[in-house]
Amino acid sequence: MSLSPTERFRLAPAPDGLQVVQNLLNTRAIDEYDLPDLIADGKSASSTWGTALSNEDAAALRTLRSDVEAAVAGDMAARPAVPVELVPGIDGTVRLSPTGTGAAYIASQIWSEVLLAQQADTWRRLKRCKNEACGSAFYDRSRNNSGVWHDVKTCGNVANLRASRARKKAQD
Repeated sequence: MSLSPTERFRLAPAPDGLQVVQNLLNTRAIDEYDLPDLIADGKSASSTWGTALSNEDAAALRTLRSDVEAAVAGDMAARPAVPVELVPGIDGTVRLSPTGTGAAYIASQIWSEVLLAQQADTWRRLKRCKNEACGSAFYDRSRNNSGVWHDVKTCGNVANLRASRARKKAQD
């Protein structure tokens, strides 16, 4: 059984459907860890998402990933609407249901989960690692939502050591 994109970083998945969004973000190639892009082409995208996807679908997913990264950073340009269905249940509840096929379905699913996470106030906890060489997506479980690295022992130590050396150099 292969690891999910998020499990490649030994990270706990985000709660509920936000995990799907986190997985999309963690498909990016990260040279620092010798990790390939999991949606580089139709074959790799199909393997990652468990459904048949074309090279065009993979390109659309890479664009989607960039859009979601911009949304996480709070710096996204307006994009065309993504269709979803509102499905009333017999108990009177209404749920979002993704529509489409291929990359269009995945986009519908991703943006539906973003909306639900924003409504649940969990969206602000999905972050990208501050280490630019890493950039993995993690769910910040800290009490005050102050996490900036996916792993303090790896990315955090590197950044803290650089900052310490810079301070010492400035004092000399």
